[in-house]
Amino acid sequence: MNVTPKLSLVGRFLLTGFLVLLAGMALVGTWVGDQIEKGVLSGTGVVTSIYLDGAVSRHLQSLAGSSRLNEADRVALDRILAGTHFGERAVALTVWAPDGRVIYNNPDVSLEGRLVPIKGALAAAFAGQVRTQRASLADAEDASAPKQGSRLIETYAPIRADNDGSIIAVAGFYQTADDLEDDLRAAQMRSWAMQAAVTLAILALFTTLVRRANDTINAQQRELREKVSQLTALLAQNEHLHDRVSRAAARTTALNERFLRHVAADLHDGPGQGLALASMRIESLAEICNACAVSAGKGSSVAEDFRTLHLALQSALADLRAILRGMHLPEIEQLTIADTVRRAVSDHERKSGREVPLAIADVPDDASVPVKMTLFRVLQESLANGFRHGGECNQRVAVAGSDDMLSVEVADDGKGFDPRVLRSGVHLGLAGMRERVEALGGNFAVASSPNNGTTVRATLPLSHQENHDD
Repeated sequence: MNVTPKLSLVGRFLLTGFLVLLAGMALVGTWVGDQIEKGVLSGTGVVTSIYLDGAVSRHLQSLAGSSRLNEADRVALDRILAGTHFGERAVALTVWAPDGRVIYNNPDVSLEGRLVPIKGALAAAFAGQVRTQRASLADAEDASAPKQGSRLIETYAPIRADNDGSIIAVAGFYQTADDLEDDLRAAQMRSWAMQAAVTLAILALFTTLVRRANDTINAQQRELREKVSQLTALLAQNEHLHDRVSRAAARTTALNERFLRHVAADLHDGPGQGLALASMRIESLAEICNACAVSAGKGSSVAEDFRTLHLALQSALADLRAILRGMHLPEIEQLTIADTVRRAVSDHERKSGREVPLAIADVPDDASVPVKMTLFRVLQESLANGFRHGGECNQRVAVAGSDDMLSVEVADDGKGFDPRVLRSGVHLGLAGMRERVEALGGNFAVASSPNNGTTVRATLPLSHQENHDD
C-alpha cells in the first residue's frame, strides 16, 4: 500500500529526508568505524612491534649465524610470555626463519620445524614491514597459528641483526582481541551516537525550513486558487458578454438589412413613383409643346427645355432604381446556403453579362439568417468590386463547409492592387465586408498584388444562432 501520496509536503520531506539521512548515517558511521578499527590496529601494531624489537629481538640475535635457536634464548622467550604483563595478553609467539621454517612457537612446540608458505603479512614482514590485522582462527596466516580463541590480533614484525640491520627472522605475535573489541564497540557506539545526533539536528533544521516553505507555498496556492477562481469567473463573464455582443451584431446585421429593405420600399413607393409620374407628365407636355415656337429665353424653345427636363428625370429615375436594387436583399430566409450562393452569383452574372464558375462542396442545408445575409453581401460586394476594378478578368467562386465553419473564396485574375492602400480606408466596400464577417465571429482577408489578381477569403461560423439576450 503506497501511503506517500497521502502525506503532506512536510511529511513526504520528513520521510524522504529521514531515509536519505539514515543511509548517509549508515555509510558515514561504517566508514568512521572502519577508520577507528584501522587506527586501533595500527596503534596496537606499533606498540607490539616496539615491544618485540626491544624485548624479543635481543633473544633472537643468535639466528644471525645459525639456523637454530639456542636453548638459553628459548628459555628467555618462554619467561617473557609466562611472567610479564605483555605475556598475559599473548596467545602465542611464533618465529620464522627466512626460508619459512618455524624455529620457535609457544605454546605449541610441535609446530617447530614446519615449513609454511611465505605470503601475505608474513611476506610483507620479511620485506621489512610491520603488519597488524584482525583474524579468526580459520583466517590465521599459517599452520603455526594458535588453536585457541575465536578472534585474534596478529602482528608480524621483522627481526633485524644488531650488527648490519638485516632481517634474520620474523616474529608473529598473537594476542586476544577482547579488549580491542570492547574499545572498538565503544568507539563505534560513540560514533553512531554522534552521527545520530547530527542527523537529527540536520533533519530538525530541514524540517523547520521546509515547514516554513510549505506554509509559504500553501499561502501562495490559496492566493493562486483565489485568483484562478476570479479569472475563471471573469472569463465566463467575458464569454457571456462576447456571446451577447455576437448575437447583438447578428441581430444588427439582420435589422440593417430589414431597414434597407424598408427604405428601398419607401423610396420605390414614394420618390420613385413621383419621379416616374413627373417623367410621364413631362413627356406628355413635351409632345404637346413640341410644335410650340415660343422661346424660353437664351435661344432655346419650350420643347427643348421639356426634353431636357425629361432626360434629367429619366436619369435620376434610373439612378434611383440602381440604388434600390443594391439596397434590396432577396428573400433568403427560406433559401438554403447553396441556393443563397447560387442566387448571389446568378444576380451578378445577369448584371455583368459574364459567366462566373461556381464550386460548392460539403455545405450544410441551412444556417442562421445573419450568416446567410452576410454570405450574400460578401459574394455580392466581392463580385461587384472585381467586375468594376479588375478590368477584363475572369472571376470564380468557391464555397465549402468544414468543422462547423463556412469558407468563401472569390478570386479573379484582374489588375489587382497594392494591399497597402487598404490602410487608407478608401475601399469602403472591403471595410464593410470585414465588419460584417467579424461581427459574426468570422475571419476576413484580402490577398492581392498589382497585375496578379485579387482573392477575397472569408470564414463564417455555421453554429451562430440568432438568439435574444437573456
